[in-house]
Amino acid sequence: MTETATPVPSVVIDARGSFCPGPLMELIRAIRESAPGQVIAVYSSDSGSRIDVPKWIEKAGHRLLEITRRDGYDEIVVEKTH
Repeated sequence: MTETATPVPSVVIDARGSFCPGPLMELIRAIRESAPGQVIAVYSSDSGSRIDVPKWIEKAGHRLLEITRRDGYDEIVVEKTH
């Protein structure tokens, strides 16, 4: 049985210490500057990002790959689809 691993992000946004909507705004900027298929990770210590970022990703038509709780922050991994 093969386990699919999450692709390694080509862009990492460290938005720890930034409050909503900071992490989301940084993600939007990174998506605009990225090519389709690129994987972007956002590190956010703002608990609102767990809700706001996935909502925006779905609305914008990109793919949420995973949200992982780390030591004091969340790692949100997104694939730009278009």
